[in-house]
Amino acid sequence: MRITEVKATKKFELEVDSIASDKSISHRCAIFSLLSNKPSLIRNYLLGEDTLNTLKIAKQLGLQVQEINKNQMKFIPPKQGIQEPDNILDCGNAGTAIRLYTGLLCAQKGYFTLTGDEYLRVRPMKRIIEPLKNIGAKIYARKQNSFAPITVIGQELQGFDYKSPISSAQVKSAMILAALNSTQISKFSEPHLSRDHTENMLKGMGAKINSNADVIEISPLEHPLEAMNINIPSDPSSAFFFAIAAAIVPNSKILLKNVLLNKTRIEAFKVLEKMGAKIQYSSTNKDYEDIGDIYVEQKSLHGVDIKENISWLIDEIPALSIAMAVAKGKSTIKNAHELRVKETDRIKAVVTNLEKMGIRCEEFEDGYSIEGGELKFNVLESFGDHRIAMSFAIAGLISGSKIKDSECIDVSFPNFLDILQKITKVQNQGS
Repeated sequence: MRITEVKATKKFELEVDSIASDKSISHRCAIFSLLSNKPSLIRNYLLGEDTLNTLKIAKQLGLQVQEINKNQMKFIPPKQGIQEPDNILDCGNAGTAIRLYTGLLCAQKGYFTLTGDEYLRVRPMKRIIEPLKNIGAKIYARKQNSFAPITVIGQELQGFDYKSPISSAQVKSAMILAALNSTQISKFSEPHLSRDHTENMLKGMGAKINSNADVIEISPLEHPLEAMNINIPSDPSSAFFFAIAAAIVPNSKILLKNVLLNKTRIEAFKVLEKMGAKIQYSSTNKDYEDIGDIYVEQKSLHGVDIKENISWLIDEIPALSIAMAVAKGKSTIKNAHELRVKETDRIKAVVTNLEKMGIRCEEFEDGYSIEGGELKFNVLESFGDHRIAMSFAIAGLISGSKIKDSECIDVSFPNFLDILQKITKVQNQGS
């Protein structure tokens, strides 16, 4: 087990152009390239454990990958379409992979079994399995279709009109991928708009997807999708850890370069801005999505109440909680029950670690409250969750911290500690 120790630091100024590539878009590049009949050119694919597992599965399904240079790859789809694999498809810790592949494969000919690590095998899968089975998919999973491993027997599907009870980009993406390979036009709606990379990217590849108010209409593919030519931007969820660093360390400033600026992905920056941090956005280009730079400067922070647009900032809430812990006054997070079913129970994980650091918290079923105070050094648990580990590494910039089982950071942000070492002293102990 690796233990990472982070030393407290003082004022820093930094420009960062090496934030990890966007995880969501990287996953989708590997998966969507299987639906084209021409090679896609992919630059800056995220080389983290989750996205590498997604790419490995794409290769098992027939994708060929040519490395052109360090940052550029060519994804060559199988000439005869998606192939039935001769082995189990192991998603590791990647929830995006197992859910999107389930949606894709249920409408492909073949027999497919998807599994993952000990953490993924206890994450809820019924949320995608039930709606897919309701439109005719043949899917079987453990404990009454609740958990992986998942077996999919692909077949032709009919169109559907599905209203999701939750706002989830993974549920929506799984249903859209199934709809593309169905026989009729399908409709999908959700309570509030979730991250919309799937729609944006598939439209850019030529899919007929129309969004009217809260309803997405998906037409079956009449021919293979167009190939991608994409330069994957920096992940705003990863960049946000260092936005928090600049926001909590007195007199600090940071410029985060080449970041995805999709409105469904920068809500956490907007919340941090409401708390008092100085934040500026500068759009530089558009490659399927808006991309640009984000400048963050430390200012006095105050508490905030969060209960809306939760699906837009669900991954950033642990990091945002570190800002709440040093802000003046009380902050609350509500309507965030989804945090219970991520890589770990993030509600319990955040509250447990903050209380260890001397911060008063109150846990709710769908969130928690945090009373701003003074962070104190402690040895903290990652709970096997990369976002918990990185959030409390950032907390260590104020008080110092030790994070147990910190290997999970490599899942989504392999160079996180390298960037953190530009701000403070970081030491790893153990394997």
